[in-house]
Amino acid sequence: MLDIRDLCYRYPDGTEALRAVSLAVAPGEKIALVGPNGAGKSTLLLHLNGVLRASSGVVRVDGAPVDDTTIRRVRARVGMVFQDPDDQLFSPTVFDDVAFGPIHMGLDEAEVRRRVARALEQVGMAGFEARLPHRLSLGQRKRVAVATVLSMEPALLALDEPSAGLDPRARRGLIALLQTLPQALVVSTHDMRMVAEVFPRTVVLAAGAIAYDGPSAHILADGELLERYGLERP
Repeated sequence: MLDIRDLCYRYPDGTEALRAVSLAVAPGEKIALVGPNGAGKSTLLLHLNGVLRASSGVVRVDGAPVDDTTIRRVRARVGMVFQDPDDQLFSPTVFDDVAFGPIHMGLDEAEVRRRVARALEQVGMAGFEARLPHRLSLGQRKRVAVATVLSMEPALLALDEPSAGLDPRARRGLIALLQTLPQALVVSTHDMRMVAEVFPRTVVLAAGAIAYDGPSAHILADGELLERYGLERP
């Protein structure tokens, strides 16, 4: 459902962030994206639903290249969840935040309410509809941020450092959530224990290029590979 071919990206100041990245993601596949800070993980995620556009190469979703003519459909298919949930939650109530996407898809009120209820149930936040997002815990806000994209019923979720800053209980809850989601996942993370528990496939980015793409079990068992790319053994 996602096909990236020879993706290159330079920031406006000329910094080369991605170098000839090629990656294919099948429906329902769960992929961990790991590597040191500055490797290009977040930059790659931002290309998946068109927040950033390639300097060269192509990103295709369901066979269609991501461009101005497809961007609305792409963003309905690929949901982006940022590292800081406060970058995503801006409405007066949880309900309003989760309903924002479906409303702007032009859905009727009954369907919007159905999607909001379903998304909040999926993330374990049913009953929080009237709560103020900024008064929730970090773990709760991260769950609501996931719900804001689930309500659009995407086929793929792209998450940037979802376990960062969570206490152990909230982290366990997040892992349980990711294990149950039927969508394909591409998740940037430094949390190698989460990689071991959730993601059968791992992609290592180093200096903007793919250095490893294969079974998570293989790299997690290879101390030399982990050390080479600055990754911790879980």
